[in-house]
Amino acid sequence: MPRYTQTSTELIDRKTVEGLLGTNNSLAYKVHEIERHLHSAARWFEVAAVPNLTDHAADEIGSGNGPFRIDAGNDDWGTWVQILGGTDTPTVVGKAYFDPHQFIVDDTERASTYFVRVGRGASGAAALAAGTYTEFVYGASVQKETGIIPVQTGRAPAGSLLWAQCKVPGAVDGWMDFYFGLHEYEG
Repeated sequence: MPRYTQTSTELIDRKTVEGLLGTNNSLAYKVHEIERHLHSAARWFEVAAVPNLTDHAADEIGSGNGPFRIDAGNDDWGTWVQILGGTDTPTVVGKAYFDPHQFIVDDTERASTYFVRVGRGASGAAALAAGTYTEFVYGASVQKETGIIPVQTGRAPAGSLLWAQCKVPGAVDGWMDFYFGLHEYEG
């Protein structure tokens, strides 16, 4: 067995990072992926000008029909709304994965707390059943509140469908209008 004269920390600190060309799930791979997530370009979406079933739900900002709208039920979760279709990603040739990273709230119906779910799957219900969703809370202090919501999710293969829904606890209803951004990755 070879004997090492350097500690593991010294080997890690002095080793160059091969990035995505390195071994999948290696430290170099993960460090490079984190770096790309923090310093990568984002693509932003609005409702598609001409939606097409589950294939096409979103256009890049400036070319669609404005913000998405999710509407709560009667003190319950509202209907799932598709926000990304199967042909909407990748937006950059060669990108194989994406992750939604931020919502920009454009308008709200009421001053209230909004619970929001974003799911990935064949439908919103499928995302909920599979656990491929994330949740966050948005507090609108006034009606027509605008704001920024960071979103944490896992990476999804390009072509995955995204869905969103909301709930306004204790209220009959409450809608939220938003745009969303995502990051894309090679592999």
